[in-house]
Amino acid sequence: MDARPALRQNDYSPIAAPELGAWSPALSVSVVIPAHGGQDRLDLTLAALAAQTYPDHLMEVLVVDDGSEPPIRLPEIRPINTRVVRVRDGWGIPNAVNTGAKAADGEIIQRLDADMVTCREHIEALARWHHVTDYLVTIGMKKFVDAPPITPGQVYQAKRLDELFDLAGAVASSTEATIAKTDGLRKSRNPYHVCTGPTFALPREVFHAVGGLDPSVVRGEDTEFSYRLAMHGVVFVPDMDAQAVHLGLPAQHRDRERAVRAVEPYLAHRIPLRRDLRKERGRRWLVPYVEIVLDVTDTSESVVRQAVAAALDGKLPDVVVTLVGPWSRLASGRRSVLSDPCFELRLMRDLFAYDERIRLIDEAAPTPAPAPFRYRGPVDVPLHRVTLERMIESVQKDLTGVLIVDLPDGRTARLERTSALGRALLLAGPEADVDEVIATTHGVRHEGPERFWPAPAPQPAPASVPAPGPAPAADGPRKDPVTPENTLLRRLKSALRANN
Repeated sequence: MDARPALRQNDYSPIAAPELGAWSPALSVSVVIPAHGGQDRLDLTLAALAAQTYPDHLMEVLVVDDGSEPPIRLPEIRPINTRVVRVRDGWGIPNAVNTGAKAADGEIIQRLDADMVTCREHIEALARWHHVTDYLVTIGMKKFVDAPPITPGQVYQAKRLDELFDLAGAVASSTEATIAKTDGLRKSRNPYHVCTGPTFALPREVFHAVGGLDPSVVRGEDTEFSYRLAMHGVVFVPDMDAQAVHLGLPAQHRDRERAVRAVEPYLAHRIPLRRDLRKERGRRWLVPYVEIVLDVTDTSESVVRQAVAAALDGKLPDVVVTLVGPWSRLASGRRSVLSDPCFELRLMRDLFAYDERIRLIDEAAPTPAPAPFRYRGPVDVPLHRVTLERMIESVQKDLTGVLIVDLPDGRTARLERTSALGRALLLAGPEADVDEVIATTHGVRHEGPERFWPAPAPQPAPASVPAPGPAPAADGPRKDPVTPENTLLRRLKSALRANN
């Protein structure tokens, strides 16, 4: 495998997978199949896997029995290295997939449903990309069919899926249309949307790095997992050669209205980019849209109070404020309250410790994942109500990775895209400049502060009787012309003087 290429956004065009059947696989694959009943369909799934072109010695299959009654049994036609893993704690697809992944030995985790019949090249098609670089998630294709009366033996013997199924009458997955419209996801703004299962493959290390699937998400679990993968910095690659059929129509075809309603709360709380699900003002959500990081070391309580108030009063309500400071220095033993050398720090802790929108930590995390954006700026330059909203509007136009606002005093404020930070951390060496990497993969842009800290609208002067005195010359020059830039500069400088 070559060094990791610095791919831009989700454009994987610079890399090419080897041709099917004309290369030598080297990575081991663990196919994880969560199963709850459905033995007859599982038998067809395993028969298809037994006929795969991927080498037997590099593939294992783990059927995760999620409380089936009667228990899952292994059929006669199955891959050589197949075993059943029993779920001991918990229930549901996410928990079962995690159970299988923990027991897996393969370098690649292949997620597959227990009612899927794959083409012979399916595993090979998805695995070949992972031999090129190791931060991809590969996505298989699927069509939905009514299960015909076929046997595992017929599945094992078939060379092509159309020998078994009426593919012309199959229901195509909606994701395939999205893939086609976005040039194979190369031009997709949110490629994780199509990684909805039930067939995708990724490096085992990446699976565990993002924490696996969330067992508390019982609907939309694959979408939520894929969102966290996107925040980690991966590139999503669909492979049209990895064809499969899904036996039976999806749940949304049976009861679309109820299926949509069931998934909404899970995605609303966990995927902040779904702005359409967060329209209610005043609501609090599990994952914030923006993390606002302020370094409060050696800063007075009054300055921090003003900064926090401004951060929480913005037009974007779903934010969290992280105050970075030496909080661990605060001992709990006997002390003199008024002459405490940590008086200001302790005062801030006691002031903010019980607000769930505020976090007190000693050091900021490398990325704010799963929040999609992070703001970092001087604590003594409070945010305007529109600052974050306008910064996000700016970066969303072209999916810029970092927006740097150059302040009048020479300092900067910045908005960082989490997926760009994640990608940079995957690619950057220990001595690398993260912004240089982001400039390559997502872009870094500098802008002035005028739009993000707009000047207040001029107020009309109250009507009054002019004082007697000489009238100013009609054509006399103004010594200090009022411009938005001038007003902004004065306001920021005034705030800085007041806080020093």
